[in-house]
Amino acid sequence: MSNLKIQRAIISVSDKAGLPEFARALASAGVEIFSTGGTRRQLEGEGLPVRDIAEYTGFPEMMDGRLKTLHPKVFGGILCRRDQADDLRSLGEHGIFPFELVVVNLYPFEATVAQQGVTDAEAIEQIDIGGPSLIRAAAKNHAFVTVLTQPSQYGAVLDQLTTDGGVSLELRRRLAGEAFERTAAYDRAIADYFARGENAQEFPSVLTMSFLRQAELRYGENPHQRAAVYRDPLATQSSVVTARQVHGKELSYNNLLDLDSALAIVRMFDEPAASVIKHNNPCGAAVGATLVEAAKKALDGDPLSAFGGIVAFNRSVDQATADLLATPGLFIEAIVSPEFTREAVEVLSTRPKWKQNVRLLEVGGAESLKSHRQIRPLEGGMLVQDADVLADPESEWKTVTETRPSPEQLAELRFAWALVRHVKSNAIAVTNGRSLCGAGAGQMSRVDSVEIALSKSGPRARGAALASDAFFPFPDSIEKAAQSGISAIIQPGGSKKDDEVIAACNRFGISMIFTGRRHFKH
Repeated sequence: MSNLKIQRAIISVSDKAGLPEFARALASAGVEIFSTGGTRRQLEGEGLPVRDIAEYTGFPEMMDGRLKTLHPKVFGGILCRRDQADDLRSLGEHGIFPFELVVVNLYPFEATVAQQGVTDAEAIEQIDIGGPSLIRAAAKNHAFVTVLTQPSQYGAVLDQLTTDGGVSLELRRRLAGEAFERTAAYDRAIADYFARGENAQEFPSVLTMSFLRQAELRYGENPHQRAAVYRDPLATQSSVVTARQVHGKELSYNNLLDLDSALAIVRMFDEPAASVIKHNNPCGAAVGATLVEAAKKALDGDPLSAFGGIVAFNRSVDQATADLLATPGLFIEAIVSPEFTREAVEVLSTRPKWKQNVRLLEVGGAESLKSHRQIRPLEGGMLVQDADVLADPESEWKTVTETRPSPEQLAELRFAWALVRHVKSNAIAVTNGRSLCGAGAGQMSRVDSVEIALSKSGPRARGAALASDAFFPFPDSIEKAAQSGISAIIQPGGSKKDDEVIAACNRFGISMIFTGRRHFKH
């Protein structure tokens, strides 16, 4: 059977977006509609003819709606193979109607458990039983049944019914695959919810992931690579994946990577903060009394590298900040912020030369990240770890030098230590005035990273703080830092030559803190 004519449909949905229009089109095409509960009442309220499933089966809904569609007269009509004489004989013997269309979407379990303060009882009541059963039955028998699991699919079916009088096997097969994807994701969400209990801190013996495709991208890291972005349906925090784009051309794969990194930096600060990312490393970051002050300091950190960079803020972008970003000669690829004022959007979308292309993303918030699992693919597998997002306990920090940091130096060291975890290892961050002056990233030798960071900092290194994501294996880095005027250092400690490193700091009058915790970012 190729094009399938639809005579009867079962409709039972929790997401009623577009339902009246879709059901009206079906009714106009002569389709007899069967429905349950709230869906039936809504359709009747729209003046549409609807048959009650309970009246058809002769078995009433019960247990507060837990039992509605689980009946042979429903599932027999879905699972019947129209090319099997025995199946058709069973329909006739038991007064079962065949159904050619099943329209079901599931109880909103994912949305329910994502809410704060949801009880187990509330979550469990949102575990759909009849819905997945209907979907799986219809998908299994897609040779004779069309199954729809989300409103976005309605249009394709109506188009074929209008133009061809029926639904093609190709479309039915595609919809069946999407149906099984939906039930698999639903079951995964339920299993993940139960895993949050006693064993929430353990790594499961089997890791099954389910993500929803958010968009196909123009290409990946390079033009010859295909790419798409997927959304975690259980994620509740603001992110670039769920952000609202208010202006600019389509986001690229690299844009999303850089936007995510830029946003992660500004999330770490309570004060107005700005960060500038280039090739997934910060080339500027700062806090200030106002957002425009933080933005200016961040852009001044490395003006050459900031050209064509990605910028993030932890406050709403106002007109003063937008005016700064629109400075002639400055070029920005994309900006992410909790929101943009109307005036800021007007400035950024009309004034700079790059006004047509700049991407403006509103994430709705820039709250600190919560502890979560981080997943990275390998060829043939993947790595899973706890994300390095939580602040280090300062109670574990130790001043190991004769010179102790002043209160002002300690504040600067905190800022530098917050930033260095966002630089690719081997990582060095030099900061002054709560602003990144220079970063050394991704070098095979730590002393090379130090030299790069100091070179980028130039005269701003005098009196600055220096942070290292891991210990110094030799005192040579301290000697170079001292030559540039670094006044305070923060690092994890733990080298076999810690004593020599401490002695070098004492010799140059540099204060140094050991945090006891490293922050590699590979």
